[in-house]
Amino acid sequence: MIVLTADSASALFTAACQAVLLNGRVACPRDLTTTEVVGAHLRLTNPRRRLVAVPPARVINPAFAVAEALWILSGSDSPWIYDYNDKLRVYADDGVLCGAYGPRLRRWDGHVDQLDAVRRQLLNDRESRRGVIQLFDPSRDHRGYRDVPCTLGYRFFVRDGRLIMHTSMRSQDLWLGFPYDIFTTTLIHELMAGWLDVELGEYHHHVDSLHLYAHNAEAAAASLHGAEGNAELAPVDAPWPDLDHLLQRVLDGDTSLADGSTWDAFGRSLASYRAWKAGERDHARKLATDTPDPLGAALVSWYDHLAPAKPAGQR
Repeated sequence: MIVLTADSASALFTAACQAVLLNGRVACPRDLTTTEVVGAHLRLTNPRRRLVAVPPARVINPAFAVAEALWILSGSDSPWIYDYNDKLRVYADDGVLCGAYGPRLRRWDGHVDQLDAVRRQLLNDRESRRGVIQLFDPSRDHRGYRDVPCTLGYRFFVRDGRLIMHTSMRSQDLWLGFPYDIFTTTLIHELMAGWLDVELGEYHHHVDSLHLYAHNAEAAAASLHGAEGNAELAPVDAPWPDLDHLLQRVLDGDTSLADGSTWDAFGRSLASYRAWKAGERDHARKLATDTPDPLGAALVSWYDHLAPAKPAGQR
């Protein structure tokens, strides 16, 4: 069992890499070699520092982080997510990710909006212990689909005027999954705090199997010597009645959101990456550079990672 605390997702990530490399044991589920720690509690004291950045060893695609978070929050399992991460297709059955969190979060059993249910529960009883969102569904997840949720669920507690969030995971790929999962979960955390009109408290990430695949171990070791980013994203909120409309506007590329808000930064990040994928590299870089948020700088770093800029004078 490892217990780690940090004030940024980057610092938590590198501390977890070190702990797994030092304390992990070999496990080979599905004949894939991993170094694994069974039992991990990762505590993030500032959930707005949700961007993992440890260059040059670990640079993430912030546009995919945004896209996945909005995909989940909107309740979607639509294939547009592949536009931001085509590698997800390998987990699909007939083109659909059957373990997608969004429908389970917003339409459990076809009709229960768990996000709204928790919001109302905690508005009605501030110190309730029933603020639970369940994601793992045994009626679906034992059918043999390629995609089975790693996250079991979320729990929320209002204590001393602050919202504390706990996430439980049966499994976590530390290298590939953690940087994106913590972006989504802390965004949900912050939005829920806003709906409850309380301060944003600590975030707790509990993992049963925290692991590194063998082919990522060397890079994970290198990340221990990287420069940990600690950029703090601007506060983000949305009135509950406006959430779904706002999410759709961002996903549709509505340019009227150009107000410097975090939602504006989300939309610009998605538009930039779409331009990059379309081959409009200069336009993509300009959109990223003009994004007034740490997301813009992170996206420039991602583009530099994909296609390092040539030295001046080199053609």
